[in-house]
Amino acid sequence: MTGLRASGVIAPMVLDGPMTGEVFRAYVEQVLAPELSPGDVVVLDNLAAHKVAGVREMIQAAGAGLLFLPAYSPDLNPIEIGPTWNL
Repeated sequence: MTGLRASGVIAPMVLDGPMTGEVFRAYVEQVLAPELSPGDVVVLDNLAAHKVAGVREMIQAAGAGLLFLPAYSPDLNPIEIGPTWNL
């Protein structure tokens, strides 16, 4: 896990095991939130671990916003659609 700003990487953490809600909440509390500044935006996908209680509140308490990516759709992913042949 890591955060990315125009100035570089922030809040890196390596995890040896599955991402759980408990682990993600601890990451946000102990690693990510202390690095956030007012006006930052945290973008997350729709992994269930990202939606555990307390995460939104910790991010907002740091003055940052929270944005969830739209649901995954293979129709929007050209890699999974396959090659387009221009014959």
